[in-house]
Amino acid sequence: MSRKNPEFLEFEFPLWMRLPFRVPGRLFIVLLSSMLVPSESSGLCLPTPPLQEEIDFNRDVKPILSENCFFCHGQDEKNRMADLRLDDRSSAIDAGAIKPQSAKESELMNRILTEDSDLKMPPTRSHRVLTPAQVDILKRWIEQGAKYDQHWTFVAPQRPSVPQLDESVWIKNPIDAFVLKEMKDVGLSPSPSAEKTTLIKRVYADLIGLPPSIEEIEAFVKNEDPGAFLQLVDKLLESPHYGERMALPWLDAARYADSNGFQQDGDTWQWIWRDWIVKKLNENLSFDQFSIWQLAGDLLEKPSEEQQIATAFNRNHLLNGEGGGISEEQRFVILFDRMDTTATNWLGMTFACAQCHSHKYDPISQTEYYQLMDMFNHVPESGRPEEIAPIPIRLDTPFIEFATEEQKQHVATLQKEANEAKTNGPAAIKLAFASWKMGVFASPSGANSFLSAESQGFLAKPETERTEEQKKKLEEELQKYFDQQIRPHLAAEHRWLEREEDIRRKLFTFQKREIPRLMVMSDAKRRQTHVLNRGQYLEPLEKVSFDVPKFLPPVPAEFPRNRLGFAKWLFLPDNPLVARVQVNRCWQHFFGTGIVATSEDFGVQSEYPVHKDLLDWLAVEFRESGWSLKKLHRLIVTSATYQQSSRLTPKQRELDPGNRYYSRASRLRMPSMILRDWALATSGLLETKIGGPPVYPYQPTNVWEPLAITKERDFSYPQSSGKDLYRRSLYTFWRRTISPANMFDASNRQACRVRSTNSNTPLHALTMLNDPTWVEAARVLAGDVMINQVDQAAQLKEVFYRILCRPPTSDEVQRLERMWHRQLEFYKDSSEQIKLLMAVGQSKSNDQLDQASLAALTNVCIAIFNLDEAITRQ
Repeated sequence: MSRKNPEFLEFEFPLWMRLPFRVPGRLFIVLLSSMLVPSESSGLCLPTPPLQEEIDFNRDVKPILSENCFFCHGQDEKNRMADLRLDDRSSAIDAGAIKPQSAKESELMNRILTEDSDLKMPPTRSHRVLTPAQVDILKRWIEQGAKYDQHWTFVAPQRPSVPQLDESVWIKNPIDAFVLKEMKDVGLSPSPSAEKTTLIKRVYADLIGLPPSIEEIEAFVKNEDPGAFLQLVDKLLESPHYGERMALPWLDAARYADSNGFQQDGDTWQWIWRDWIVKKLNENLSFDQFSIWQLAGDLLEKPSEEQQIATAFNRNHLLNGEGGGISEEQRFVILFDRMDTTATNWLGMTFACAQCHSHKYDPISQTEYYQLMDMFNHVPESGRPEEIAPIPIRLDTPFIEFATEEQKQHVATLQKEANEAKTNGPAAIKLAFASWKMGVFASPSGANSFLSAESQGFLAKPETERTEEQKKKLEEELQKYFDQQIRPHLAAEHRWLEREEDIRRKLFTFQKREIPRLMVMSDAKRRQTHVLNRGQYLEPLEKVSFDVPKFLPPVPAEFPRNRLGFAKWLFLPDNPLVARVQVNRCWQHFFGTGIVATSEDFGVQSEYPVHKDLLDWLAVEFRESGWSLKKLHRLIVTSATYQQSSRLTPKQRELDPGNRYYSRASRLRMPSMILRDWALATSGLLETKIGGPPVYPYQPTNVWEPLAITKERDFSYPQSSGKDLYRRSLYTFWRRTISPANMFDASNRQACRVRSTNSNTPLHALTMLNDPTWVEAARVLAGDVMINQVDQAAQLKEVFYRILCRPPTSDEVQRLERMWHRQLEFYKDSSEQIKLLMAVGQSKSNDQLDQASLAALTNVCIAIFNLDEAITRQ
């Protein structure tokens, strides 16, 4: 790799330029192997802070004790060894494990330092060994008085003072002051601002997940107004695509999918909630309301339809419809999942351990776990999906219907037709009976043999001489005979009956199959909650009612003791976790790693952050600015910290290899869902419609076939057509058992995930080099550019500019031209290969263009799509 351009790892086209490829895929594999480099953002290495005179318990000591001691000597009373607690100062001192100011007389240090394998701690069998530095920290801590502090994340954040620094030129907002102070403490300085072309690509990728047009890039580059970047940010924050981009991590956190999971994997209509998320993020609904609605919108006074939709957040769980499943057992599985998801999202805590026993590390007892779970234990759900509509739709109650106006009109039309048929049928019968009866009366001698002798006598009399009783008896006998012998043969009547039955059948099918039903929350079924022995639903212990763990502030007495009370409690000023957790996840979005790297865990075993003051300042700012996500995002991206170059210097590599001091911008490989959208957008294929039912873009042949183990339902993949093939990745149908094959490293949506991980495998390269989405996008892009630009060099420049968001250098143009010529030479003698390439995808190839040139430029486009610079947000 060359580094001629200080902002980019400049690409080169090495070996493959000289090889006579006969199959395009081989070209790309060699290309990618020479280009891809891992992103630095994946590292979670926290630089060791400078040694302080006074040992900090939270930063220096607790991680050592938590990792090595608390499992056996923590708060879990059922599994505590030697009746010794090291998580509590008084207990540790009373037991003689710690004697403040005297490490020599502290049994803790004696056990750590002894050579006797029977006495040594941690035990040899645990395979845990303290480093000399850790031993020294514990020794010095005891000598200094063995001070314990409450875990820092369990103390409500206070707004720290913004550092006052001499180097104020670089600082754009308070974020920079906090970051610069920490940089200076370790001998680092900020990187220069990124080039404008880098910056616009970065902020477009982060805020809307789509590339800027060449015109937008050039306008920004030429704009000398100091506020140009701020104007650009405000424009993107108001884009309808902002909500789509920001919804992606929230869908992962909510384990959103379009099917239930497990063997039957029934489909659902949860996409209604997905659209609600996009809409509310675009509207900048304050995060407190955004959360309260999702946790307890149904419990608000006179809840609106939107507030009920929001509660589908906690109905995005898996649903097990397999034969032999026990409903109540599955209901508890759902409850446990709901607890994990809620705790992770808003408290940044791992509560799952306390399902079976008191937490080994964090101050959560088993009783407290079930007290909190009580708020979820009143949903009238069975735990098992039912066939609410003909297969493949399978849902569990409660749910609400969401018919469109068009669907409502269709239902009304069918009901009207059915009612008309129902009315016309009896009228036809009545008319037929009257006509037949007249015939009987007209010829009483031959047409009344079916009557009784008594009725025949009544009929022989003139009508004026018959009594009312005789008339009634005669009418009943005539009606009975008509119904039994004549009516079954009346064609008109049957047509009306058949029509009514047919319409009713259509109406039933339409209502069940076509009208969406969204699973939502409700507290309509009151249940008694118990602590469960080892989490076993068949072994209830003591009764409990709703409460929050005691290490957190209490729920005010005036709050309801249910989900709504919990949701409101989350956003009280003295709650120590919610604001920190959300700010940290926002930071993670823009920098790859959170200020606290363990974004899913703010408990005792979490990482102690370098930038704790910055985190607390942002948490208070977020809360006091009205919980506005857009304000928070604007603050972050307009900081000088965010706008730095990502170029890595030798000094930064030495002092801050994981970029935890933010002395440069982080280089991040864009998520696969964004890479797909990027390719569609640059080619012009992208369909930008917002919202709607999920779509089925290109997938491998028979991708769902492994699910078809029975003949109960059809698992063939129903590939979309037309514009639906080119919708944003957000709208792709997400089957839990087999997630989209071309969206690598994405969450499988089976459990809550708030921290993504990137991997580099050949499968990623094979996807972006051979998947129909990328190949078709490259072909369409090549054809569009060939129409726009007659000159071949200009075509290459435009392709490069569209994908990488910067014009190529003259050297890069020469390299592109050499590749294009070699590809052209190959395709001039390979008409069959041209046909194969042009046939990829449903969009038609432009046969008015020179096909060999189009194929050559298509391969160049695919190559550029796969460059490190193209797949990286830097």
